[in-house]
Amino acid sequence: MSADGDVDAAVETRIRIGWNKFRQLVPLLTNKDISLTVRGRLYSSCVRSSMLHGSETWPVRKENEVALQTAEMRIVRWMCGIKLQDRVPSKELRGRLGLDDIISVLQQNRLQWYGHVLRKEDNDWVKKCMEYEVKGARPRGRPKKTWREIVEKDCKQRGLNREDAMDRSRWRKQVGMIDDHDECEWVNVSSGTGSPGLSRTKSEQL
Repeated sequence: MSADGDVDAAVETRIRIGWNKFRQLVPLLTNKDISLTVRGRLYSSCVRSSMLHGSETWPVRKENEVALQTAEMRIVRWMCGIKLQDRVPSKELRGRLGLDDIISVLQQNRLQWYGHVLRKEDNDWVKKCMEYEVKGARPRGRPKKTWREIVEKDCKQRGLNREDAMDRSRWRKQVGMIDDHDECEWVNVSSGTGSPGLSRTKSEQL
C-alpha cells in the first residue's frame, strides 16, 4: 500500500509477477494433451495465487479490479486458444477451466482474513490495527474507501455478521473457502496426463 492509501502499485506488481509465472508454465498451461480442468487447477495454484498474494489486505478500487480481470482474461483466452475476436463470453471460458471470477476470489480472501482477525484476542495488535481510527482533519474531496469499509460491504452482500466469524468452519463455508482441491489429481509433467493411481487427498499426503 502506498503512503496515500491506495494499492495501485501493489496490483501492478502482482499482475506482472502473475504474467512471469504464467510464461514459465506456458508449455503446461497451453498443452492440449492436458485437460482444461487440470490446467485450470494448475493456473489457480501457481499463477492466480501469485497474482493475488497479499490481496486480503488490499483496499481495492474499481480500477484495480478491472486491471486484475483484464489480465486474467488475457491469460484464460491464451490457455483456451481463444482470441478476443471470437467473442466467447468470459464466464464460459472460466467455466471450461473450472475457475471462479478473480474478483469473487479476491472477496473471499478478504473475508477469510477478516474472520481470522475477528477471532483473535481483543488485545492482539493486528485486531487493534483493524479497529484503529486515525484522528485529524481529512483532506478535501471524496475520501478513499478503507479496507474495513470494503470488507463490511462484502459482509453485507453475503449476509454475514461478526458473530458468524467465531465459528471458523461455518465462516469458511459461508465465504466459499471450502477446499475444492482436497482431492488432488497429480499430473505427470513429462507426459502431460493425469495419473489416477497417484490421486490422493491432502490428508493422505501428510
